[in-house]
Amino acid sequence: MNASRAVIELRDATKSYADGVHALRGVDLAVEQGELVAITGPSGSGKSTLLQLVGTLDRATSGTVQVAGHDVSVLSDARLSALRSRHIGFVFQHFHLVAGHSTVDNVADGLLYASVPLRERRARARTALERVGLGHRLSHTPGELSGGEKQRVAIARALVGEPRIILADEPTGALDTASGEMVMSLLRELNATGTTVCVITHDNEIADSLPRRVRLRDGGIVSDLRTAASPCANLPTADPQCVKGTTP
Repeated sequence: MNASRAVIELRDATKSYADGVHALRGVDLAVEQGELVAITGPSGSGKSTLLQLVGTLDRATSGTVQVAGHDVSVLSDARLSALRSRHIGFVFQHFHLVAGHSTVDNVADGLLYASVPLRERRARARTALERVGLGHRLSHTPGELSGGEKQRVAIARALVGEPRIILADEPTGALDTASGEMVMSLLRELNATGTTVCVITHDNEIADSLPRRVRLRDGGIVSDLRTAASPCANLPTADPQCVKGTTP
């Protein structure tokens, strides 16, 4: 792994709570700019905690977490907020859209902390919605949208700030098969433009369709493998271009 290319890097990262729960135990993980990674594991394995640390929504108890070249542990809350607004987009299973707002305003809300004027926020929101195929739904509220359309609005909100990283937490979990496939297609298209995408999922079929699969159990990484979808899949495992975490 060429660490200088890592946009996400955890070194011996742990997360413990006062009640004695150890959610993460000495995790080492590096993700390069432009990777598409599945994070899998059973409930309680540490997936959501990992997402919170990488998304700078929480801090590690010990070890190092670096995102976009920044050591999260030394940043103030204000600087963490700025880091999130510039570099990270979130997509959640349950959409988190504001019920009474139009799709444009829901997406524009993704720029609230980026010091962007309202008119520009809405203009960029319209562009993002067109990008996910919802240019004809600009004035609709979430109650007028299907589940798949709501998730596409959530993806538009995640990408409106042009982040380097998209963190998707069970993005297809609340969707039917066809809508889920459309959402995954959008995430792959974003990745094809150079965006790093990490997908937390219980769905083994989705995980196996992505180039890299990191599996957690009991707060630790138990495997970090290339899948059949990886460009490294048919090369020797000793090939220097296919060391864990790299691509040709």
